[in-house]
Amino acid sequence: MHDQKSYCMNSEEISNFAFPVEYQRFHKGQLFNYQLNRPYSLGYARFEDLQEAGKRIESFSEWKVEMLRLAKEAVSEDRLMNAAFYYRAAEFYTFPHDPDKEPLYDRFSELFYRAFEDHGIERIQIPYGESSLPAIGVMPRGSPKGTIVIHGGYDSFIEEFYSLMRFFATSGFRVIGFDGPGQGAARRKSGLLLDYHWEKPVGAVLDHLGLEGVTLIGLSMGGYFALRAAAFEPRVERVVASGHAFDYRKVARAPATWVILFFRDHLREFTNRLSKWKIKNGGMEAWNISHMMYVFGVDEPMDALDCAFQLSEENLHSDLVKQDVLILASQEDHFIPIRLHKEQLRRLTSSRSVTDRVFTKEEHAHNHCQFGNVRLALKVMREWIEEKMKP
Repeated sequence: MHDQKSYCMNSEEISNFAFPVEYQRFHKGQLFNYQLNRPYSLGYARFEDLQEAGKRIESFSEWKVEMLRLAKEAVSEDRLMNAAFYYRAAEFYTFPHDPDKEPLYDRFSELFYRAFEDHGIERIQIPYGESSLPAIGVMPRGSPKGTIVIHGGYDSFIEEFYSLMRFFATSGFRVIGFDGPGQGAARRKSGLLLDYHWEKPVGAVLDHLGLEGVTLIGLSMGGYFALRAAAFEPRVERVVASGHAFDYRKVARAPATWVILFFRDHLREFTNRLSKWKIKNGGMEAWNISHMMYVFGVDEPMDALDCAFQLSEENLHSDLVKQDVLILASQEDHFIPIRLHKEQLRRLTSSRSVTDRVFTKEEHAHNHCQFGNVRLALKVMREWIEEKMKP
């Protein structure tokens, strides 16, 4: 078991990622622990590094310091893949107003593409209005049997999903991943703000690359975006959504949502002032508020909440999704409650077929987006895609 946890790929093995099985307890706090498990489950980080970091981090301010320590140590040992994702982790919990945020992103990007420069990643710029969306492409050996388009959600970089893309390419698919508005370089470099009208970036990708009949995979909040895109984009033939809510107003239970709405509608200025005071004082809640404002590009916390609440049942249009659909959920997802899963299934009334899979603790895939057993989730996706592609 220890050998598996400590496993670090050499250059020959790096194109076939090891996805370790088991969600680790690197830190006693779930929000820190999840972000430590994130690069580990995706195959990018060493067990011993994250175990050490978890012991050292006792406060929010120590997160960045510790991740930078790991990153610099990895660089000194020429472990560029590890270093890239430790810089990514440092950037993740860095406030938008921190002058280090963009340089940390730049360092992550530089090291990522250096680490994988010999592995056939095609870097693509997708025209998007007066700007562009960054995308990467991975080809299989031989003729592709189909095309998969993949993207993340609220706080992802497309580079994070390279290991997933490589899995599907090894299975014979051409894979395109992209950052949409509000994500990765699209937000950090082009200033594109999060917009739930996801048919626009998906359409831009399909237009630019001349694609149709694709499988669209959306992860985390990206599951919402993927379903929304499928509702309006007929060139999507199959859609996979993992770890999303069909209505983000319903993530909290009704009494809590009522309180939030009361403060928003009747104590708006007071709540704005209180939220800004929290941001000045730092910490996890401050980061949550400021990050939401950052991805939506607004100056007032309550304006950001208004934007977030646009990710609603009405704007998803589940009833217009006509494709084959696969919905993946995790039994103990700490972001998206499992109670919303069956409600989503019931609303896909026009789909050609609807398949769902709920992952459990016994499978080590019970956390958000199946972190803890990513390979199992990938196998479920691959088998479903291949089955639905049969004539």
